[in-house]
Amino acid sequence: MQYIRGIQVHEESNEELLPGFSQDFPYIASCAELDKYIEPTIPWHWHRTVELFYMESGTLEYATPNGKWIFPAGSGGFVNSNVLHTSRVVPSGDETIQLLHLFDSEFLAGVQTSRMDAKYIRPLTSATGIEMIALSCDVPQQAALLEKIRRAFELDEDSWGYEFTLRHQLTEIWLELFELVRGDLEATPRLTASDEKIKSMMRFIHSHYQQSISVDDVAKQAHISKRVCFRLFQENLHMTPVEYMTSYRLRKACQRLADTTEPITQIAYSCGFSSSSYFGKVFREHYGCTPAAYRKGWHDCDKNKHK
Repeated sequence: MQYIRGIQVHEESNEELLPGFSQDFPYIASCAELDKYIEPTIPWHWHRTVELFYMESGTLEYATPNGKWIFPAGSGGFVNSNVLHTSRVVPSGDETIQLLHLFDSEFLAGVQTSRMDAKYIRPLTSATGIEMIALSCDVPQQAALLEKIRRAFELDEDSWGYEFTLRHQLTEIWLELFELVRGDLEATPRLTASDEKIKSMMRFIHSHYQQSISVDDVAKQAHISKRVCFRLFQENLHMTPVEYMTSYRLRKACQRLADTTEPITQIAYSCGFSSSSYFGKVFREHYGCTPAAYRKGWHDCDKNKHK
């Protein structure tokens, strides 16, 4: 199992990069120590793999274009393939630790033309109306399923037959998930055209965040009006285009504050802020401290970690 303290996202597409993921065994298990991430919020991203997760401790809020869910310790869920999503730590007084299975559907079904894929896998992964399946430990059937998800992390990766045993356990979990949502598979899917437009505008912001760009500039990338641009951002990301630009610039600034010794004024301008004073004001509004205090706190934490 990989222990992670941040995610890597492809700058142009917002697709999550998965170090250690290989085609000969398209599966990874991760333990996310979210309190040790640079930010308490995971940026909007997506991945071709499906995601099964279990909350070992703490609380997370997930959001997709069509909803929000709260996951306390002991709960978990399923995020479908290619779904835009974000999550944030909800302060609870406990460490926030999340266990994740990430795998290609081919890991269970073999080739995409197989009967298993057509009958059991593709109906769920292609059901774009199903972005998230939330599982609660307060529901007996779901509690049993959550226990299976948790136990699958306890398998010894070096044991004989590990790969077959893991696939067997994940197949059992998949069939139970499939059974939970079979009645919803005919639900009207959201329009994939909207997905492509919002991803196109996000890519433009990621490529030009260091420059002065307007909402009109962003809208032009998707060949839509400014009004439609605002609507798509609100419907999909639950924020305005300007709010998304600001949050992305702040995330890039946080990375540079944590990883470099660059002057704060230089970081402000290089991340697209019009002045260092405006950068400081926005930073305090979002994080409750100055950029200098944030850098000091992060560097002190990093020193203690290596003692």
